[in-house]
Amino acid sequence: MMNPVRIGIIGMGGFAGWHHNTVARLEERGEAKLICTCDPHAPLFVTQRESWRFAGRGVRVFDDYRAMLAACHHDLDMLVVPTPIQLHADMHRAGVELGLPVYLEKPPTLDYAELEDMITRDRLARKSSLVGFNFIIEKTRLALKSRILAGEFGAVRGATLAALWPRPADYFRRNNWAGRLMMDGRVVLDSCFGNALAHFVHNLLFWVGRDQLFSWAQPTAVRAELYRAHAIEGADTFFVEADTAAGETLRFALSHACAGASSQTETIVCEKATVRYIIGQQAEVRWTDGKVERLTPETFDGLADNHLEYYRYLRGESARPATTLADSRPFVVLNDLAHVSSGRIAPIPAALVMGVHEMKEQKNYLDVAGIQAAQEAFLVRGLWPGANGWLRDPGEVVTAADLPRFHAVIAAMAVAAHP
Repeated sequence: MMNPVRIGIIGMGGFAGWHHNTVARLEERGEAKLICTCDPHAPLFVTQRESWRFAGRGVRVFDDYRAMLAACHHDLDMLVVPTPIQLHADMHRAGVELGLPVYLEKPPTLDYAELEDMITRDRLARKSSLVGFNFIIEKTRLALKSRILAGEFGAVRGATLAALWPRPADYFRRNNWAGRLMMDGRVVLDSCFGNALAHFVHNLLFWVGRDQLFSWAQPTAVRAELYRAHAIEGADTFFVEADTAAGETLRFALSHACAGASSQTETIVCEKATVRYIIGQQAEVRWTDGKVERLTPETFDGLADNHLEYYRYLRGESARPATTLADSRPFVVLNDLAHVSSGRIAPIPAALVMGVHEMKEQKNYLDVAGIQAAQEAFLVRGLWPGANGWLRDPGEVVTAADLPRFHAVIAAMAVAAHP
């Protein structure tokens, strides 16, 4: 039944290209069949269409997703939406109203109210949609969370995330919505938190979700400081603290305003042990009695493995998608409350920012002096950068009751970014 899974992909540029490459490989294995795709600039993708062998595979190409769905929806088992954030809701609606489950790239949206509409509308599809937070289905991650839930490490006290992902100046010119807060009246919030490093924040919420294996903690109180070094509307650096309904404290510090190697470390502090997880490298359990347990995560292809896992769900071989729209609610709410708490995006003091030209890449970066030390001071000791040389007032503590302020705060931030 449904083998291969019949797929339509909206888009050919940007991250859509990664989906095309993945589906082409899975098609060779008999797992998938690309039926159709579209792009408003389809004629510009001649080289890619030849590389993906569209003609030989019988792929139909359109210049509009609505025309594609009207012509092909009866021949599809699922729709892939790897498009700009502000387009997700409309494209998701177009698919599910025709009964199609959607593989929706993360984030589903960064507007909490829009997400609620999407959750409600998703019931129209034959199966639940998937949000592509890639790392939830890692076997090592699931095994460790099962041990946490079983109480092996004792009570969970809290969790932290330190993530630095250098992005050159060209990254913020990659498209017309890069680094934007709003566009055409829609919330975008493209940032390290909302987009590139979203996987890791979602992972942090997953680690402390207590209800069951596939559960995420709901933030109840949030405080944040948002900064920018690059000349963009939004923030490129975040310091966020959140309390959960179960009483844990989460802290994470993220930035694109850095140079050198990228790094992401997820840490879960429990009563009897501390778990550290670095995707693609290692997991470590350091017990309070001094014993250390090291685990090597399995080889993992985030995009291909998530496609395959979703196909299994669509075929009835598994009970649920890895992350549903409803599962994304804690992440979206946390992102929105961080913006409300901060209230403004403060410039990182110019004296701390230096330009770095990477000769090998021939790219230019902005690197904030002492950013790793600032992250450590915040994550370990709770010292906010605003009070330690970054020259801004602290963010206020906000809760879900403050969400109605979100749209006004974002609109004011967008105005402030263009004095």
